Amino acid sequence: MIESPATKPANGDACQRVKNGVKPERNGWVKSLHRGQPKHRCHREEEEEEEEEVQVPSQHVSLYSRPFDESFEETPMLVAVLTYMGYGILTIFGYLRDFLRYWKIERCHIAREKEEQKDFVPLYQDFENFYTRNVYIRIRDNWNRPMCSVPGAKMDLLERASHDCNWTFEYTGQIIQDVINLGSYNYLGFAENSGPCVDCAAEVTMKYGVGVASTRQEMGNLDRHEELEKLVAKFLGVESAMAFGMGFATNSMNIPALSGKGCLILSDELNHASLVLGARLSGSTIRVFKHNNMQSLEKLLREAIVHGQPRTHRPWKKILIVVEGIFSMEGSIVRLPEVIALKKRYRAYLYLDEAHSIGALGSRGRGVVDHFSLDPCDVDVMMGTFTKSFGAAGGYIAGKKELIEYLRSHSHSAVYATSMSPPVMEQIITSMKCIMGEDGTTIGATRGQCRRGIHQAGLVLQFSLYSLSAEDFCCPEFTLSGCTNPASLIIIDRHYP
Repeated sequence: MIESPATKPANGDACQRVKNGVKPERNGWVKSLHRGQPKHRCHREEEEEEEEEVQVPSQHVSLYSRPFDESFEETPMLVAVLTYMGYGILTIFGYLRDFLRYWKIERCHIAREKEEQKDFVPLYQDFENFYTRNVYIRIRDNWNRPMCSVPGAKMDLLERASHDCNWTFEYTGQIIQDVINLGSYNYLGFAENSGPCVDCAAEVTMKYGVGVASTRQEMGNLDRHEELEKLVAKFLGVESAMAFGMGFATNSMNIPALSGKGCLILSDELNHASLVLGARLSGSTIRVFKHNNMQSLEKLLREAIVHGQPRTHRPWKKILIVVEGIFSMEGSIVRLPEVIALKKRYRAYLYLDEAHSIGALGSRGRGVVDHFSLDPCDVDVMMGTFTKSFGAAGGYIAGKKELIEYLRSHSHSAVYATSMSPPVMEQIITSMKCIMGEDGTTIGATRGQCRRGIHQAGLVLQFSLYSLSAEDFCCPEFTLSGCTNPASLIIIDRHYP
């Protein structure tokens, strides 16, 4: 329990409480000064003895209750109703077709357990299997389309046809050209086959080759790795940074190095699968709070401090709050100022995943921290990927120098994984310099402004980021602006049904 002027004893006899010490832990961080439960309870009224509460100052209440505006447009009611009706009709007919398959009237093409395995634990969950064979199969031609060009603002697709209701596909040999791409990670258009990024990557490939064939701790540490990490730290405004070859592994392999048994992870309910996997692999206790709900997060923080660990009631070694900058499937922006306020007040740590926000959000492209004009030092662990705005691959962890030095020797992704490829590194370096304006041009300042073109086309904008570059989409002369029937366009979207 945290003392406030209203709860502090008037006679000056403060309750004895247990604190965490300040001795460094195995993970290199200093233990947070969480206040544990008191060894001896102070005399209080009976109703207050049953449940300890932390009184919230009025300024914090006003902080969490103030409106938080996000640039979303509501889906038209007619479109929403027709969409749900379509899924409902497919579900009803799905049950009818399952009945026909049960009596061998209709053939089922999907994988099923053998007859001798009927008594085993089922490999597939019932509804997921039902949805796949009856709903997704009917509409899956809208996804996983094979491409045969650069994933830019427009791209080419291989034409395919199905003669068995999308169970199998055959390629016709034809190419569908100039398909509008609203689904790839190429937010700023740097994943291209011409331009300064490609030229620099080709030059580095001729000098260093394609692969390093070793880890960073052995023979795979190049001067380009060092330059990349210094550039990332400068770009984010932090002391140090470290690059990894895979974005997913940046989360799943580094969280276990930062948190372990006796630690508590507070995770947003809509966090990415890599964050969820990393939290599970760490062995920490995991508690989930409602999406972007600061009251729910503060409630968990208070309970964690008041009650401590289960059974023993010892103070948690560490409390780690894990959130995303822009949540990958919803497109919502984290309420970072409030999260930082809670993190400071309860002396927890903050792990911020900026995979989708870095490079594409903020006046300078520095992500959600730049978007809210906050101090990067207020975020303990800054994570991001190079697969989106930078058009490359891999990820990074940034923060204090002590944190990065610890991860260099304790992170599985750093110790056992192969070093990042030289041409990939050069792609990141060149695109990041373009965003920072260090290339001597204004290319980085004009990219990522496609929202105006979407609005002018009369389309509903529900997500914050799109993969169209400024040259093709932010000008009024874009094709959509003059299209009388936008529904007739072929547009590829990344959202799973």
